[in-house]
Amino acid sequence: MKPYDKKIVLENGKEFYGYGFGAADVTAVNEIVFNTSMVGYQEIISDPSYTDQMVCMTYPLIGNYGINDEDFETRVPTMGGLIVREYNDLPSNFRYTKTLSEILAEYDIPGISGVDTRMITRIIRNEGSQKVMICDADKPYEEALKEVREYVIPTDMVSRVSCKSRWYSRTPNHKFDVVAVDCGIKLNIIRKLNEKGCNVTVVPYNTTAEEVLKLKPDGLFLSNGPGDPEYVTPVIELVKSLSGQLPIFGICLGHQMISLAHGAKTFKMKFGHRGGNHPVMNLETGKIEITSQNHSYAVSIDSLKDTPLTLTHKNLLDDTAEGVECKEKKLFSVQYHPESAPGPQDSAYLFDKFINMMKKEAE
Repeated sequence: MKPYDKKIVLENGKEFYGYGFGAADVTAVNEIVFNTSMVGYQEIISDPSYTDQMVCMTYPLIGNYGINDEDFETRVPTMGGLIVREYNDLPSNFRYTKTLSEILAEYDIPGISGVDTRMITRIIRNEGSQKVMICDADKPYEEALKEVREYVIPTDMVSRVSCKSRWYSRTPNHKFDVVAVDCGIKLNIIRKLNEKGCNVTVVPYNTTAEEVLKLKPDGLFLSNGPGDPEYVTPVIELVKSLSGQLPIFGICLGHQMISLAHGAKTFKMKFGHRGGNHPVMNLETGKIEITSQNHSYAVSIDSLKDTPLTLTHKNLLDDTAEGVECKEKKLFSVQYHPESAPGPQDSAYLFDKFINMMKKEAE
């Protein structure tokens, strides 16, 4: 058998040996999480919400369709690392231009294969998300464990992944102008807004209310992003200033910041939601939507009682909040990803809801 050249060391002291791919010379310490999606690893590795996180894929075979040039969710991937059971370095796909290992190496992201991803997932489910190191197989155990336990998870992720200056994504014969606050925005969100006839001006996370209003937008969009929403105070203050002045739509981190701005509370979940098969009930229609999710934090339902926000969606796996709305203030948000690529598409109607709000405001 080929000798192991890499290992991961968990904060709880467990270690798993495997084979490196991607950035082979990189040693990294991050938070470990798991994702249950069967497809979409390109979108996962390029989702800015995974900044400083190492993702364990529960689906056993990863890499078989390679990487293409069109499906990235960000221009510069910032994921901490990738953990898989089996890695395929010989893709079969007419669209592929690079292998998964090549793109990880390009952005200094380490990967490891050959480990027991089922056991790792059970550890995360039972004990919660924790810190992890990926390193060379011959690194002394005690040294690695000490480094893992002493590592402090950063809180500045949004400032690192947000754009540093304004940029534009325009569409022919546009109907609306939307300002999107970039906290780590996924490119498919911008594509969806363009498809609906919106010109999108993407601005940094610390843009002020005055700067937003100078752009004369028809609506404001608050993006997804990594980390604890309580640290993203510029966006929370922005929502407080603009609430009620124009239609506002938030996704994921944007949903959490809308809730915080109106007096609700958030909390860190034991291991979060990450995958493409999470059932969510729309409390207004009673319909169940299968959703794509990626978040460590959630809005406390109990904390919504003393706010102007109404709960609109609920997760059927653990009864956590998945959406809020305040019709009087012309805003709504969801915890999950209606723009999800490669799917599911059950919740794409939410973009139409945002469009209809802007139409009504323009009348």
